[in-house]
Amino acid sequence: MCCSVRMWLVKTLLMLNLHITSEGKCLYVVLLMAVYWCTEALPLAVTAMLPVCLFPTLGILPSKKVCVQYFLETNFLFLSGLVMASAIEEWGLHRRIALKVLKIVGVKPAWLILGMMITTSFLSMWLSNTATTAMMLPIANAILESLFGNLETLKENCKDKSDPEGDSQVKMHVLPLKKKQMLATEDRPDWTDRSEQNNLEEVRREAQYQMKVWKGFLICIPYAASIGGTATLTGTAPNLILVGQLKSYFPECDLINFGSWFVFAFPLMLLFLILGWIWIAFLYGGLNTRLCISKHDEREATEAKATAVIDEDYKKLGPIKFAEGSIAFFFILFAVLLFTRDPKFVTGWSIFFTKGFVSDAVTGVIIISILFFFPSQRPSLRWWFDSRASNTPYVPLLSWRKAQECVPWNIILLLGGGFAMAKGCEESGLAVWIGKHLQPLAQVPPAVAVILITAFIACFTEFASNTATIIIFLPVIAELAIRVKVNPLYFMIPATTGCSYAFMLPVSTPPNSIAFASGHLMVKDMVKTGFVMNILGILCVSLAMNTWGLHMFNLHIYPDWARPLNASSATVVTYTIATMNMTG
Repeated sequence: MCCSVRMWLVKTLLMLNLHITSEGKCLYVVLLMAVYWCTEALPLAVTAMLPVCLFPTLGILPSKKVCVQYFLETNFLFLSGLVMASAIEEWGLHRRIALKVLKIVGVKPAWLILGMMITTSFLSMWLSNTATTAMMLPIANAILESLFGNLETLKENCKDKSDPEGDSQVKMHVLPLKKKQMLATEDRPDWTDRSEQNNLEEVRREAQYQMKVWKGFLICIPYAASIGGTATLTGTAPNLILVGQLKSYFPECDLINFGSWFVFAFPLMLLFLILGWIWIAFLYGGLNTRLCISKHDEREATEAKATAVIDEDYKKLGPIKFAEGSIAFFFILFAVLLFTRDPKFVTGWSIFFTKGFVSDAVTGVIIISILFFFPSQRPSLRWWFDSRASNTPYVPLLSWRKAQECVPWNIILLLGGGFAMAKGCEESGLAVWIGKHLQPLAQVPPAVAVILITAFIACFTEFASNTATIIIFLPVIAELAIRVKVNPLYFMIPATTGCSYAFMLPVSTPPNSIAFASGHLMVKDMVKTGFVMNILGILCVSLAMNTWGLHMFNLHIYPDWARPLNASSATVVTYTIATMNMTG
């Protein structure tokens, strides 16, 4: 079997080399990688390395042009974000932030869901979505157990116990008439029985409400992690793939960096987070008059217990340690320097250096390099004046061994595979060939195309990795924009954001899988909640692109940097999206 597969592969490679154009060979590699990524026939990182094998052997691209794509400056920016995240996790700063936010928002179900979503989204802006979800779920479960007690008892109380004699009543149709009358007389409930049944019904309704709130807690965490990751370039891999492919296809485009992306994506994240919170709180019973009005009942007593649990966990952390304070300082410095390097709407600090020399990757690597030698304990000043005085042992904030353990190197290879694929599509002419066949889509108004692209990508990524999805489709979308003479960012940004909006299935994202693995959620819960979340996400992206995004990135103008490199005409084509809508 293995020999026949090998022979088939050799024959295929020979046929491709002998009879098919460069575009066809590249299309073969792209389709092969797409199938392997979607089916996971090979590990994602292994599939990402296929261009190193196939591009040179098929004559598409020399190896020196392929291999360099696997560690571009975009990968260094991603690596710096991962190393900073591992340092935050090493000293528990993320847990302190989470508990502090929960102390502030309170423990009423709707406010607590909001607190969970705010905390999770903020942490996932800097940590990986998977790590954030894995950290927040145990905190949520501890709070839920203090609010509602044991989950198994809660499930038992949800069952209908108001009719314990149901089995005998089901079989009464087989009894004689007199016997039925006797049983009916003997078993007629008195007022005490009715009162007990009413109490059982109240217990059941309350248990069902608590189960709904429990599900709302669990489902809001992975959703908030996916939403929060879109707010920063380092928050999720697709954002960095956008930057890398922009530099490959449009080398003169410098509009997207950490600062400009944050200014665009952070308001979008907040808008979607608020709408998502309203939907989840409404669906799972959190929105009611108890949001702002305090009532003296059993729920208030359980809420007081939950508050005590949060306070106790926070007290166990003790005062802020020197290492935590140091990590917080470098984390803030990391974010501020990345944001202010070249935010576009104001002059950044990069003007003090040679233009084009200092990028976001340089900034990130400088900060994380400090973590490997900065002490984790406050050094003793007496030692500098008296060599015989005791000194604290030297332990850096982060060790290389810890960084190696925490950094997902497979994702870095996956990023590199995407950049190599994009380079192959560009060099082989496949991107131009695809663009010619997309010409009929020029009749679709661009504003409608944005909605369709976002919806398609959001649906496709439900069944495939979001990183693989954006790697496959971003080159096609870029070529489509060029063909229909629309600013490429107007199509590429919604596609990039939309591929993080996978909410409907447990397999869609690792955070969804982690929440589903708890055993308390059903697939229908995720589908019902996620379907509306997808619609809200698509509408939010469309709103952002046609309001503040339009003016930030000059999306109403077809830019010079998007013109083909071999264009002979120097005419600058400019027109507004409103005009295109009218002609479309």
